[in-house]
Amino acid sequence: MTKRLQRQCGRAVTDFNLIEANDRIMVCLSGGKDSYAMLDLLLHLQRVAPIDFSLVAVNLDQKQPGFPQHVLPDYLDALGVEYRIVEEDTYSVVMDKVPEGKTTCGLCSRLRRGILYRVADELGATKIALGHHADDLLETLLLNMFHGGSIKTMPPKLHADNGNNVVIRPLAYCRETDLQAFSDIKGYPIIPCNLCGSQPNLQRQAMKQLLTTWEAEDPSRIASMLTSLGNVTPSHMLDKNLYDFDSNQRVSSTPLSTPLFAGNEFPLLRM
Repeated sequence: MTKRLQRQCGRAVTDFNLIEANDRIMVCLSGGKDSYAMLDLLLHLQRVAPIDFSLVAVNLDQKQPGFPQHVLPDYLDALGVEYRIVEEDTYSVVMDKVPEGKTTCGLCSRLRRGILYRVADELGATKIALGHHADDLLETLLLNMFHGGSIKTMPPKLHADNGNNVVIRPLAYCRETDLQAFSDIKGYPIIPCNLCGSQPNLQRQAMKQLLTTWEAEDPSRIASMLTSLGNVTPSHMLDKNLYDFDSNQRVSSTPLSTPLFAGNEFPLLRM
């Protein structure tokens, strides 16, 4: 399982050119299993890769009540990794602005993103690494289809609208079950998000449950869905911005990017 995750992370980096020579990667560390695993996998890649790049771990302390401020510094000091703890009281802002009973994730994520972009510039980071995995990609796809009226997910590589920052997702090929098992083996000091995870009305949780049910009914179904993310046929969709149905050809100004999962076999299932 460890080697599978290392291989999948390496393949994502290679397929989408996520890391280049002399990059300075800002690894966003939340205290959850996925970001801990991402840091471990990137440290492994740093040791074996044929190019040189540096890592700096960054945690955003959002001043949630009861947040154990010592956990991440102690962990990173023991690991010998360069890091920075950023203290910003976004918790109070979210609690003040979001009506009771409404989900806080939208505003919280926007505030967090702006802060992380700023910190990346301050640190001279060329890339911002986030710990979203393959299951997150599918959940986002379903959320956008069911609630956003669009077919899109989180790409492995995203050039931010501000033109300065590049966001990468090295875990794009990794399944959450593997990451959970990896976390259990490593014994990471997990810090739960009491702001997000405790909300019972999250649409994302509903998508997660839906995927879990589908996979239990047919384990190959999720693999096929993930493969479909990189196997789009614009001529068989309804988007006139992607395909000119009169001339029967793709719109040249919107070329398709490198497939997310190329080939007929879903790479996450390879042992």
